[in-house]
Amino acid sequence: MDKIEEIKSSIESLSKEDFAHLRDWFFERDWEQWDKQIEKDSESGKLDFLVREALEEKKYGKLKEL
Repeated sequence: MDKIEEIKSSIESLSKEDFAHLRDWFFERDWEQWDKQIEKDSESGKLDFLVREALEEKKYGKLKEL
């Protein structure tokens, strides 16, 4: 049995409470990794096109108020 199958089997044996706790931890970890990637992309300039696009839209009055 490979590692993933072992993990799946272990997860299936969890109580509802433990499963909920694991699920919450997993989602939080996923969001943390997403935030780090966005920060890295922003610092490297990969997202600069979004700023330019927004400024262009603002220039022509095309932005919507949130």
